Amino acid sequence: MKRENLILLADAYKYAHHKFYYPGTTQIYSYLESRGGMFNETVFFGLQYLLKEYLQGPAFTQQDLDEADSFLQQVFGRDDVFDKSKFQYILDKYNGQLPVKIKAVAEGTAVPTGNALMTIENTDPECYWLTNFLETLLMQVWYPCTVATLSSQIRKVVTQYYNETATEGAEKGIDFVLNDFGFRGVSSVESAKIGGAAHLLSFSGSDNLAGSGMAINYYDAEKVYGLSVPATEHSICTLLGREGELEIFKHVLRTFPTGTIACVSDSFNIFKACEEYWGTGLRDEILNRKGTLVIRPDSGDPIMTLLKIFEILFSKFGFTVNAKGYKVLPPQIRVIQGDGVNYTEIKNMYKALKDYGISAENLVLGMGGALLQKVDRDTQKFALKCSSAVINGKEVAVEKNPTEMDAQGNITPSFKKSKGGRLKLVKINGTFKTVNEQEHLELADELHTVFENGELVNTITFEQVKANTNHKA
Repeated sequence: MKRENLILLADAYKYAHHKFYYPGTTQIYSYLESRGGMFNETVFFGLQYLLKEYLQGPAFTQQDLDEADSFLQQVFGRDDVFDKSKFQYILDKYNGQLPVKIKAVAEGTAVPTGNALMTIENTDPECYWLTNFLETLLMQVWYPCTVATLSSQIRKVVTQYYNETATEGAEKGIDFVLNDFGFRGVSSVESAKIGGAAHLLSFSGSDNLAGSGMAINYYDAEKVYGLSVPATEHSICTLLGREGELEIFKHVLRTFPTGTIACVSDSFNIFKACEEYWGTGLRDEILNRKGTLVIRPDSGDPIMTLLKIFEILFSKFGFTVNAKGYKVLPPQIRVIQGDGVNYTEIKNMYKALKDYGISAENLVLGMGGALLQKVDRDTQKFALKCSSAVINGKEVAVEKNPTEMDAQGNITPSFKKSKGGRLKLVKINGTFKTVNEQEHLELADELHTVFENGELVNTITFEQVKANTNHKA
């Protein structure tokens, strides 16, 4: 399959920048940061994918350059914007390998917002324009970082409620609490791959096969990390109509008489399904199974629906009260909420369960669009900015420091203030801090070279990324 034409993977306005940079500019040095946002830390992930997919080796060919030249002449309607010779230079001198150096924090690391996560600079003075030309593509690392961060934060919520309400030892199941239902809800197969792999840093439950494939193909994962179970959908459970629903449920149980299975049960009346079908007609069969039936509601207010379902299931299947004082269903029966699930609702659901004396271990979750699609670059406020340049042989610190007007008409400093100078990321008393390259010379730089002159350096495996994320139940 033909690789994307890298020369065309930039915002159109960038093709004039080789002329706009001040005469005598020979180096542009820029950094990536998450400036703040929904969470106060960001998990860095996904850069290796972008480097392998788009930048490593010869990044473009003569055919790509000729194609881009014709295309961009039409874009601008003039021949003095795109300068073919700039790319021809890279093709002739470096065989299309990009003369840039990229440093980054180890993937999987959670870094407090407001810190440098990555730096990029040109290694050939003729290619000063190349550093920020690559911004458009490299900025897309915001997506796997944001999904990885969201998934990580949800795991923290789940872990909190397990610690407060679940039976000792039940925390082993946290890996499978949040399941990726997002493949169908994303904008592309590539999004499914990247976001799906990001989720797998914190959880193992996933119906998104593309995520596991990405981890294997781009991070040399040793195995498939996204695991799933047999589960129904409404096209199965409605085949015999309202009157035949019980018969369908029997068929589901007997098709997989052992192991975990999930069955959507709200096709007609979720409460009747729980009380009369699962809780009466099939109760003994469920309790005698070597495995777990997971009942899935798929409509209604999540909290009110769950509380009613648990009330019914406790009355029909019984329960134990664990050492922390919370009700636990028999191990053969659980519930999965896959509708209306997002970060806020997850916190609300588990709080409601706790308030009603229900252990968190009774509930697992499926999350689709809110996990992989309802995020954007501003969720964690990502930006890539120039912080240093060399002009006529002199190194200069570069920064922006805008003022802005708030809704009350007050002029205030902007959160968009950028950093100046060449940077490094260090740990001071165990906390990440971005400092000038010449400060804290005694401390190691946590930004390590990962790409130089077309070659990947210090590649990382998916196992190492997961270890860096380091979730403990």
